[in-house]
Amino acid sequence: MKKIAIITLNGYVNYGNRLQNFALQEVLKTYGFDVETILIKREKTRSSPLRQKIFTILKNMFKSKIGVIWFLTLKWEWLISEELRIKKFKEFTLKYIVEKDLNLSFDNVPDNLSDLYDFFVSGSDQVWNPDWIGVPSLYFLTFAEKHKRIAYAPSFGVSQLEDSISEKYKIWLNDFNKLSVREDDGAKIIKELTGRDAPVLVDPTMLLTKEKWLEIAVNSEKIKGKYLLTYFLGEISKSDKKQINDIAKKNNLKIINLADIREKNIYRTGPSEFIEYINSCSILCTDSFHGLIFAILLEKPFIAYRRVEKANSMYSRVNTLLDKFNLDCRKSENIVINDQLFNVDYSHVPPVLDSERKKAFDYLNSCFLEEN
Repeated sequence: MKKIAIITLNGYVNYGNRLQNFALQEVLKTYGFDVETILIKREKTRSSPLRQKIFTILKNMFKSKIGVIWFLTLKWEWLISEELRIKKFKEFTLKYIVEKDLNLSFDNVPDNLSDLYDFFVSGSDQVWNPDWIGVPSLYFLTFAEKHKRIAYAPSFGVSQLEDSISEKYKIWLNDFNKLSVREDDGAKIIKELTGRDAPVLVDPTMLLTKEKWLEIAVNSEKIKGKYLLTYFLGEISKSDKKQINDIAKKNNLKIINLADIREKNIYRTGPSEFIEYINSCSILCTDSFHGLIFAILLEKPFIAYRRVEKANSMYSRVNTLLDKFNLDCRKSENIVINDQLFNVDYSHVPPVLDSERKKAFDYLNSCFLEEN
């Protein structure tokens, strides 16, 4: 059986990362490949958005003596919460994702790596984000022969590149056999640097059906009754928090904050529970790209908020997603707080989703089924 390797961001803290990795693996398996995700060891020089958020909470707590006492009391519980959460992510990965440890790192790429697989796929996720990955060539598959290099809907995570790295990106992107991207701004970057037209494809999570996702969903049984679910990777502004509180109060909903470490029973949640939390909520309020994707796939009411940190650079993928599915009306700045808030018209979405899935599979067919 032919083998294919996925090169993506590895980690056990972000729901979207784990779920897109699983989805891409499952899609590639339909082409008859033995699919593995290669682990990439990284220096811990950059903080994840989750860790940055925890740091912000701690910084605010230390502004008062009460906050210091609170932290000293809770710090061990927080550490336990994070460890238990990571354990849930690792259990999900062990059950659903085939990972391969080849002792690969930015500084150590085995000479025979290209010989081990028939193809390499870079993506999805923000594998080309210079602010996160520090511009290593590894995510551009420079170790592999050109005909083996494929990009499936990777994200730059920024709207434009700094001049200091543009030349490197130009060389690396030109050496791909097949190029695609996840957001419109990414397609513009590729066009400007290489002159190539890269198709904008949906995240791999959207290639799996609602029924497929619910097969791996797990009911945590932590919540009773109706609830408003929040999932924010950035800070929540005062105005957004007020809007959320007002909606919950008016509609007699509990507020469940999925990414808040202070809510330990909720925070200690794995990717399978994440799916069910969204599936069972009355409405989702989020600044998360993958949060929005699952709200759409599961046909749930949602409000999309602009992330406070790096809002201008990271919002392109959200704009692309909501524009594509004609759901701009669900942006927080456009939302109308009335009786229609909980009644989203999804009747137009299935044909769009079918079209986008066809576009994605046509691209993958050109990678694996046609002569290159």
